[in-house]
Formats: sequence, structure tokens, C-alpha cells
Amino acid sequence: MTGTITARFVMPAAHPALPGHFPGRPVVPGVVLLDQVIAAACRHVALGPARALPRVKFLAPVVPEQEVVAEITRPDATRIAFTCRVAGTTVASGDINCVPYPGDVDSAP
Repeated sequence: MTGTITARFVMPAAHPALPGHFPGRPVVPGVVLLDQVIAAACRHVALGPARALPRVKFLAPVVPEQEVVAEITRPDATRIAFTCRVAGTTVASGDINCVPYPGDVDSAP
């Protein structure tokens, strides 16, 4: 993968992770945002599962039904970098280290 990919997603109010997180004022859990970022990256590039989160910052809450725009880059063969925004405001950013995917030409020495 070269360049930046953009993924858009919305967590519906009925998402199973929302009950209890937080009652009366639901917030999308950070792990759900990370799962969406990883899924979007895997659709565009051959990477194995995530193995480390060396840098992740959650800067603002995301509530159900908000559209999240994730910009994802691949700085090297086993890492993706991302920034998630809602209405132009950065809500999360970070780096995710992944297991190299066998046969990925970008991970060859």
C-alpha cells in the first residue's frame, strides 16, 4: 500500500458494545474504533493480526451514529498509522504493529 486510504464508518446505536458504556450517555469504546481501523487497513493491504499498539491516543469521545473518517497509512511493512476524525475534529490517532503477512511483497527484505 502506498499513500493514504480513507475509510468511513458509523457505529449504530444498537451496536452490542454500547449497553453499559455509559448508561444514559453512550460512548463508542476505543477498542471498537481500533477494530474498525484494523479491518479497513486489512481490506486494502495484506497484514496479519495486530500484535502491538505502541502509540494510541483517544482525544475526544465518539457517540453512536457519528460518522468517523479514518485516514490510514502504512509507514513500513508491519505498521499502520491512523487518524480518526468526526466532523473534522481528531478523535483518535496512533500506530498499530501487525504480524507480517506471508507472501506480502512489501514485507520482503
